[in-house]
Amino acid sequence: MPLQNRVDPFGLVHAVAARGLLMGNRGGCFHRDDQTLKDQHWASRQWIICVLEFKNRKRALMQPSLYTELFFLDEATALAAGHRPCFECRRAEATAFRRGLIEAGHLKAGEPVGALDALAAGEIQSVLTGAAVRETVSPGSLPDGALYAVDGRAWLKHAGQARAWSFDGYGRPQPLHAAGLRLTPRITCLALHAGYTPLLHNSVTP
Repeated sequence: MPLQNRVDPFGLVHAVAARGLLMGNRGGCFHRDDQTLKDQHWASRQWIICVLEFKNRKRALMQPSLYTELFFLDEATALAAGHRPCFECRRAEATAFRRGLIEAGHLKAGEPVGALDALAAGEIQSVLTGAAVRETVSPGSLPDGALYAVDGRAWLKHAGQARAWSFDGYGRPQPLHAAGLRLTPRITCLALHAGYTPLLHNSVTP
């Protein structure tokens, strides 16, 4: 039985076999010693996106009191779920993500990373707890790399078209919908608008 550690674009955590291109965590441990998840699926607002391998480090998954490892189909999925690039194992990407927001005037230079986490993970936490609802948007207004939902299904906007999301990859390109619920946090959409390019699953081809 797969562990419950695969994240979808809605920010929900599932037990499926497909692992994906990237891993990450939500700021600490939120699993029990038997490797099942606690009721709240995060430990803080430090939701990050990491590479699968870094400096030959080896980890056994979901060890007692250690952070809960999560896996994502790709970076667009992780960004939609409220995560942002890790400043240790993905420093170049994290710096580019933050720099784009600063240059566009959406984040102040010298502002701590916690300010970014409050806007990215904080938005998704509010949705998951029921304190906020998702915004209805025209998918055409979203940047490439953002995800939206129609009738409970997630779609990636890529090259001006829509691709249905699944744990195994994306479907064929289709016309964008007239309206949908924005999944990717607002601050993350601003980073994408500013030129940040997320790593996409290889099922997305030119």
